Amino acid sequence: MAVALLASLALGTAACAENERHTTITVASVDFTRDMEKLVDDFRRTHPHIRVRFRFLPESVLRNRLSKDIAGEDGRYDVVSIGPWEAPIWASRGWLTRLDALAGRGDYDVQDFIPVVRTALSYRGGLYAVPYYGESSFLMYRKDLFAEAGLTMPERPTWPQVAALAARLDDDRHGIAGICLRGGPAWLDLLPLNTVILTFGGRWFDERWNPRLTSPETKRAVRFYVDLVRGSGEPRAFEAGPAQCDAAMRRGKAAMMYDSTFFAGRFEDPGTSEVAGKLGYAPAPVMRTDSSGWLWTWALAIPVTSKHPRAAWEFTSWATSKRYVKLYGERLGWVAVPPGSRLSTYRLPPYRKAAKAFLRPALDALGAVNLNRPGLHEQPWTGTSYVGIPEYAGLGARVAEEISAAIAGRQSVDEALAKAQIFANDVVDGGGYRD
Repeated sequence: MAVALLASLALGTAACAENERHTTITVASVDFTRDMEKLVDDFRRTHPHIRVRFRFLPESVLRNRLSKDIAGEDGRYDVVSIGPWEAPIWASRGWLTRLDALAGRGDYDVQDFIPVVRTALSYRGGLYAVPYYGESSFLMYRKDLFAEAGLTMPERPTWPQVAALAARLDDDRHGIAGICLRGGPAWLDLLPLNTVILTFGGRWFDERWNPRLTSPETKRAVRFYVDLVRGSGEPRAFEAGPAQCDAAMRRGKAAMMYDSTFFAGRFEDPGTSEVAGKLGYAPAPVMRTDSSGWLWTWALAIPVTSKHPRAAWEFTSWATSKRYVKLYGERLGWVAVPPGSRLSTYRLPPYRKAAKAFLRPALDALGAVNLNRPGLHEQPWTGTSYVGIPEYAGLGARVAEEISAAIAGRQSVDEALAKAQIFANDVVDGGGYRD
């Protein structure tokens, strides 16, 4: 890795200059950022010496492939898409190029990034990735269905209030679920549930890394979530991830959905959504905390194994720039502009007009995120809806499978959490986290 790091620092060497006219970089990104490819002709016009080869992959495949490539120093990828879970862990391992100096040049304006998003992509004061988009979570609901049922969404809803509303709005006869919630077996399907656990006073681990997945507070939260999705949720909720809830909401098959603020732009697009103009937005529901909600971002980083780090930054800075945001809006539609990365996006008149239904609720959700203490208790990592340790991807997947099985009715919540507690103990014992 030291050799790769030295290579990445040699940005101005003669070898780089000689190859500059014929540089090809490989960008490995999560599959729903494909719009970069639609706009890359703009990058090519201003950087004719750099060719861009894209590899778009599902996030689970992407994450596995990237970690193997960087750890093995294969140098297959020059720009990679990562999130706030990976950023500090991979930076601590020396896998990522620190970007502060590069991002501080010219008119890139790193201070324009939404502060909490920038913090989530930093490690020990250094910036190791720059956001393509950012998100928190909030409650999306059908104003028309609420009006027909004579119901009103509270200004700051609690989870019991949401459950009562979902039960009233659940309509099997017309195929409309009271609420759509993730219940699938992937670790990112746990994002909504983890915010419920935190606001109920539960947690995965205490300050000394003792697992708390069978604590009364955690059990209460998970039972509530499972009962809610089983009683008023979408069909086959045990298989549902964000894509399934996205499709259900856009087709008018759900009265409410608690999920990413990112979806609002999709739901308000009249070209693809049957519910555009019919939605209201409320803060993430709470129980014992003042606020709730997660923080996630898909961001671009440069591995220290990149063979073309200078060209990699040229692409990275373009795809996360103010120019890119405007280009996206003008070509692909303002309502779908990647949100949550730059403050300046929310000051653009065309975006403000297109996103007027959700702009303020989305910004408020991002502003309410507490990365250090999102629940009632101190935690020994930074982050909201995940545990900031390398083993979490595997641990989260195993726990998600058990919760999904409880939603499917194949086991009880207590049985699922008893297994989850064992998995968590194995991780902390094997990783040496406890004294």
